[in-house]
Amino acid sequence: MNGEQIVHALALRLDPAWRRLSQDERRASVAALDNLLKDAGDVRTFSYSSVGLQPGMDLLIWSLGPSLEAIEERAAAILRTGLGAWTSVGESLIGIIRPSQYVKKPTAQEQSLFAGERSKYLIVYPFTKNTDWYLQDAATRQTVMNEHMKIGHKYQQVSQLLAYSFGIDDMDFIVAYETDDLTAFMELVRELRATESRRSTVRDTPILTAIHRPIREIGRLLGA
Repeated sequence: MNGEQIVHALALRLDPAWRRLSQDERRASVAALDNLLKDAGDVRTFSYSSVGLQPGMDLLIWSLGPSLEAIEERAAAILRTGLGAWTSVGESLIGIIRPSQYVKKPTAQEQSLFAGERSKYLIVYPFTKNTDWYLQDAATRQTVMNEHMKIGHKYQQVSQLLAYSFGIDDMDFIVAYETDDLTAFMELVRELRATESRRSTVRDTPILTAIHRPIREIGRLLGA
C-alpha cells in the first residue's frame, strides 16, 4: 500500500451475561484481553470506554495498522479473547490515511492521534459530502477548506486525524479528534457548523465518543 496505513474504530457492546460470571472469571477475561492488547505487533491499538454513555457501545478499540489484513487479524483476536469473546460489534469504521489534497504541510495538530501521549477523550465519526462538492473546481473547494482549516487551527488543544473511506466503507471519510477539553471541542464543532463547507455535508453520524482508559480500568467499570 505504498506506506499508507489503515485506521480502524471498532465499537463493541458487552453481553449482559458476562456480569453473571463469577468474579474470578470476569477478572480472568479482562486480564486475557489486556495481555492481548499489550502485544502490539504491527498494529498500534488503544482502548477507550463508553460504559453507559452511548447505546450499543461499552468499549472502543482504536487501531492503526499497515494493511487491512493486519487490522482484520487484530479485530479477530480481540473478538475471540477473554472479555472480547463476550462482546459483539456495534460499529466498525475503516479508512486509509493519506496526505490531504488541501494541506501542503500538515501541522503537529493534524494526523497526530497515534503519536505521543493519549488525550483523555476521543471522538470518531464518518462523514460523506454531496455530489455538488466533487463537481466544483479545485480552486473553489480549496477556498472553502481554507476557511474550515483556519477555524480548526484556532483550537490547538484539539488534535485531529482524517482517513479516506471511498469505496471501502459506507461513508467517504473518517474524522477523529482527540482532546482533554470537551468544551473546546464542542465550540470548534459549533463554529464549523457555520462555515460554507457545512453545506456540502450529507451525513456525519454515528458519533462515537469515548474516554481513554486501560483495559483493566474498563473491566473495573464493567464489574470485574
